[in-house]
Amino acid sequence: MNDHSDLPVPAHEPPYYIAVFTSVRSEEDAGYGETADRMEDLVKQVPGYLGMDHARTPGGLAITVGYFRDEEAIKEWGAHAEHRAAQRRGRAEWYERYTLHIAKVERSHGYERAGD
Repeated sequence: MNDHSDLPVPAHEPPYYIAVFTSVRSEEDAGYGETADRMEDLVKQVPGYLGMDHARTPGGLAITVGYFRDEEAIKEWGAHAEHRAAQRRGRAEWYERYTLHIAKVERSHGYERAGD
């Protein structure tokens, strides 16, 4: 599992699923960081959660990719009461726009340069 480091989530044995959340934030920031940290803590408790990658462009586009063993894990996360409350607050305060894409991963591999 990736604990929000600068390393990508390792490749997993397919099939598995990804949830790609792409967003542009509003200027409202009150409570966002705390809520984001709480969501990261909660999603790690979902059976089938495999990890998460984050990226942000200088222009403000943010991408979060969550990796899940199966669709049931994604559905469980989507239905979590605190996550649902954070989604409502996000639409009301924190996001100008966002998209969510769910995809099944059929191939996966990784590379890591060998040490010197």
